[in-house]
Amino acid sequence: MLLGDTLMAFTLRSTLRLLLKPALSPRLPLAWQRRWLGMLSGIGRLPRGIARRDATEAGVVVERWEERAAIAAASCTLLFLHGGAYCVGSPRTHRPLAAWLARTCGLPVVVPDYRLAPEHPFPAALEDAWAVYDALSARGPVLLAGDSAGGGLALALALQLRDRGRKPPLGLVLLSPWVDLRAAQQPPPVPGEAMLSADWMQACAAHYSAGAVDDPRVSPVLADLRGLPPVLLQCGTDELLCVQARALDAALRVAGVDSTLEVAEGRWHVYQLHAGQLPSADAAVGRIAAFAGRCRQDARA
Repeated sequence: MLLGDTLMAFTLRSTLRLLLKPALSPRLPLAWQRRWLGMLSGIGRLPRGIARRDATEAGVVVERWEERAAIAAASCTLLFLHGGAYCVGSPRTHRPLAAWLARTCGLPVVVPDYRLAPEHPFPAALEDAWAVYDALSARGPVLLAGDSAGGGLALALALQLRDRGRKPPLGLVLLSPWVDLRAAQQPPPVPGEAMLSADWMQACAAHYSAGAVDDPRVSPVLADLRGLPPVLLQCGTDELLCVQARALDAALRVAGVDSTLEVAEGRWHVYQLHAGQLPSADAAVGRIAAFAGRCRQDARA
């Protein structure tokens, strides 16, 4: 297992550095970046027995992943907000992760195609995420998750739900969340980073924030974090956003939130996207499933 994980990690990291990282550049048109990411999404491996259904929730197009044998409305739904620095990415780019989450957690996973910047800057993504959550929560409990910018968006949504007195999610799963978009907080280069660059992140932050980088709905680590549901944070040592995950975990603990931080040694940004290929990614998804199970059990207690 360890040798196979190491060899696969080397292959995947090399592939990302060759095919993905150069494409995520402020010097390339976002439209081209989106098309390229869509093409690369086909290299992932999907689990058997899980089906995708295209649907609409509250006017937002979504992809829904669940077991083919599912015959009734589930008692809980996992709402997953995809990453992509608010400017790229889509449900398509996250299909392998969504499908493996559905299989491992035993829950339907809904991935919204929320509006992207710069065509639709803040608060468009947050409004879409709210609308989908509102529709899903009317039918049952929701576990809220997201990666990278989607992780920041999930946290911002949970804070908005708290502030407006709405039904909270059972828990939050944040994978390498981008929770501070301020330029002064962009981290220095990390040698092992296989996907991100600070200049690309800064350009995307400007596209999305519309000058509101200090707004806690844009940089949710700046918010009062008290009263949030349990949080599971996962990141890797070899990524730019590891420092933000650590800072968020510390802030959550100070605020009295039940927060668990898992830092994977030698892993890159959102390595969980390689579930079904990388054993350590499968293990991380397994821990997400265990966390989801605890949240559901606590809600029933």
